[in-house]
Amino acid sequence: MIEIFINLKRFDVPKSLGGICPVENPKQWIENITDQSVKLGIGSLEGINVTFLLPEALIIPAIEKLSAYPEKQTSSINIGCQGVYRENVKPGGNFGAFTTNLPAAAAKNMGCTWSIIGHSEERKDKLSIIERYESFNKEKQDSTEQAAQAVDSLINQEVLCALDMGINVLLCIGETAKERGSGNFEEQKPRIQKVLKAQLERGLKGATEYIPKNQIVIGYEPIWAIGPGKTPPGAEYIGFVSSYVKTTVKQQYGFDPIVVYGGGLKEENAA
Repeated sequence: MIEIFINLKRFDVPKSLGGICPVENPKQWIENITDQSVKLGIGSLEGINVTFLLPEALIIPAIEKLSAYPEKQTSSINIGCQGVYRENVKPGGNFGAFTTNLPAAAAKNMGCTWSIIGHSEERKDKLSIIERYESFNKEKQDSTEQAAQAVDSLINQEVLCALDMGINVLLCIGETAKERGSGNFEEQKPRIQKVLKAQLERGLKGATEYIPKNQIVIGYEPIWAIGPGKTPPGAEYIGFVSSYVKTTVKQQYGFDPIVVYGGGLKEENAA
């Protein structure tokens, strides 16, 4: 099965307000996107799943639009969310203290079957919180690795919350320019492996009990290549990472993961 994930980020904000949605009404926009996807036959592709990862406000309109069509026309289209909170709603437990945060139970109830977790932007946000704390610490030392461990532990809680609610997970991993280091590709390889292995080990802790009932896909994001004007890695680099991730996950967790590359998709680089 080929898995394609489309992260539509903040398409709930129109251009007039500084966002990227090309129309003033984002609800109408996602309904049209969903409608056109079905009419173009994306929902009936064989051997391919296409998952739209949406901001919270657009999830229900997209699912409602899909439900207007027969299942055979929508079976290969999935709707997912852009993350879940590291704590969850439970019967007899905490039911309401999640202001601004999306618990996995809410995402599941809206109809999400996937969630992206550990996206580079999410990691950056968590790291910035830690760095802000460290900036007030007079005895601040180089704590990059400790911060990464803390972020991975939070991401792991999100992974488990999503899986516990029956939501499949796209877990993102990737190295920064500092972590990759200098030198040629051969010299960088062991450093890249070290970072990715640590992120996999910490991010997937306790997750294997949900396999094969739930699916986990690994998304590779080379953080050093993200942003305008940056040069993405070539096929050799991506192939090396993909092979390493597959081997590591299979050896340590007993399942053969699908690995997808996360990058800016354009018509000229789609192949």
